[in-house]
Amino acid sequence: MQIPRRAWMAPLVLAFALAALLAAWLLVAPLGLLNLLTPADGVGRAAGLAYGDGPRRKLDIYLPPRSGGKPRPVLLFFYGGNWRAGERADYAFVGRALAARGVVVVVADYRLYPEVSYPALLDDPAEALAWTLRHIGRYGGDPQRLFLMGHSAGAYQAAMLALDGQLLARHGVPATAVRGWIGLAGPYDFLPVENPAARPVFHYPNTPAASQPINHVSGAAPPALLIAARKDALVNPQRNTGGLAYRLRARGVRVSEDYPTWVGHQTLVASLAAPARWLAPTLEQVLRFIGTDGDRLLEPAPAAD
Repeated sequence: MQIPRRAWMAPLVLAFALAALLAAWLLVAPLGLLNLLTPADGVGRAAGLAYGDGPRRKLDIYLPPRSGGKPRPVLLFFYGGNWRAGERADYAFVGRALAARGVVVVVADYRLYPEVSYPALLDDPAEALAWTLRHIGRYGGDPQRLFLMGHSAGAYQAAMLALDGQLLARHGVPATAVRGWIGLAGPYDFLPVENPAARPVFHYPNTPAASQPINHVSGAAPPALLIAARKDALVNPQRNTGGLAYRLRARGVRVSEDYPTWVGHQTLVASLAAPARWLAPTLEQVLRFIGTDGDRLLEPAPAAD
């Protein structure tokens, strides 16, 4: 018996409609709700640890459920917010998702504009990195396997730490301290500054060329995993992610890039949360990169449209 076309099409249309509604909801869902819907799964947390003076120089550490044994890889995460906003507590879902899979995760606050602007806005991330290297061993982390990750403005912070050896040296961090880094929808090459909110942060129109991560690429850079939404409307993926990946490869640096279709600028980081993992394989990509210590990267994805 042949099933009428309308009978089997209706559930398919409904499924697509529900998926679209869920994706739209995730775009506007408060981060606290993503935290609520991402279970702790036995993950521990050491909260409010000071890596410097002041309320914005604190971090939280998310600990894998099973302690003891071999030290775990470490991931230091910086959130986005246009260098003007953000709270580490809003990104508990990032710490929980990765710690549940065996990674010691550090989520750090840092001072924001107008309290700081470039280049001072990089001092706190560098100090958070220095603190993590000194202290993470007591939390079961392996300082020899430390990775950086950031989203949007946080990816900029991670990129500058990974690529600018002079920045690390000013804060007493060895250039070889970072084993690899992950950038999610990061701005790496954005001169002249077009975003009105970012212009004063980078002293537009007199923005120094040294403020751009792409200008710090060298053959000594650590391996990178770069992910950006294929249709990112806020940070151009072709120029930033694609351009940086090209420059890194030209210098012989191992890099993998991916451009998922079903996410946008904000929902890319949200895809780490339990209810949004169907949007993109971000969690598995990050875990594979960390788990192999950068030695076996993903196959390069096609370039963004």
